[in-house]
Amino acid sequence: MGIGLVQVYSSSYIFATESFGDGLYFFKRQLIFSLLAFLTLIATIHLPIDKIKKFSWLVWFIAAALVVATFIPGLGVRVGGALRWLQLPFGVRFEPSELLKISFSLWFASLLTRKENMLGRFKWPLLLAASTLPVLLLLKQPDFGSFTIITIVAVALLFVFGLSWKYIIGSLALILPAFYFLVMTVPYRRARVMAFLDPWSDPAQKGFQVIQSMLSFHSGGFFGAGLGQGQGKLFFLPEAHTDFTLAVWGEEMGFIGFVGLLLLYGFVVFKGIQIANRSQSLFRKTMTLGLTITFALSVFINAGVVMGLLPTKGLTLPFLSYGGSSLVVLCFTFGLILNVEKNMDVEDSVASSDTGSKMRTKFGHRRWN
Repeated sequence: MGIGLVQVYSSSYIFATESFGDGLYFFKRQLIFSLLAFLTLIATIHLPIDKIKKFSWLVWFIAAALVVATFIPGLGVRVGGALRWLQLPFGVRFEPSELLKISFSLWFASLLTRKENMLGRFKWPLLLAASTLPVLLLLKQPDFGSFTIITIVAVALLFVFGLSWKYIIGSLALILPAFYFLVMTVPYRRARVMAFLDPWSDPAQKGFQVIQSMLSFHSGGFFGAGLGQGQGKLFFLPEAHTDFTLAVWGEEMGFIGFVGLLLLYGFVVFKGIQIANRSQSLFRKTMTLGLTITFALSVFINAGVVMGLLPTKGLTLPFLSYGGSSLVVLCFTFGLILNVEKNMDVEDSVASSDTGSKMRTKFGHRRWN
């Protein structure tokens, strides 16, 4: 969070000066959001773990309701052609898909840890609908990035927790053509893929962002231009303080700083997986792993886009990009993970029934036959 505050200051100062007459405009707002996010982190760490499981469905339905609210005139705000935001008091905007991505791991963990004798009951079609409909609404906004992350997390958790290979392969056989259809039949997504394959075919429009990003990385060299000395943020690089802030970091901190930052992200992901592996409760294990994968995918996709390794997608870089709702939700995420670590030796009320189930995971708990 500290690195993120410095990065927001460095990447937004010129833009804020020109746009608002105050070079610290974005920094001051991010500082306030950081304080709120830190309080969220501390509060979440001390939540009773059994209450988190009990009310995981409520968090999911609140997030789903907020996604639906973006389509209500007067509440939803369209930014960059996408209807993803809710307008809150004091000029604050909230992106419900951020909360939906996180709450999905709680909801999915709750579903995976239900007793097996519920699998045949009529409730499961309703639960499946409750799981998929909010995610499908993301395509309507559109927010293809969040939709992709949730889909990958779901497949990954099912794989890790022992779903038979025939179901995994069957699911992929359906998902991959569906993704191809969703990308290639929508003009703006298809254009992004074409620009990704050859950004210099349209350097002034579709390929502009990634070309400027590459130029910023190139200018940084091995040791970087120095903090605050980057040129790309001087209105050459679009979204310098949000989606493409990693390019500003690469230019100012160089290859050494870029690798160091990726190693820091990698360490966080490693610790999340380690906590999930050590947990004895299936719910905690599933939730922690899902949250960690969600975080890792957000970093991977943003870094891939900024380096020209993936088609352009509007996803922020966790902790470094400007954004209040993203930062608060991130701290909620890591508050949950740290809560699991804090209560590692305390079994919740269903731990014994989890251990006695017939389902065994690749982590040592459940597996579906």
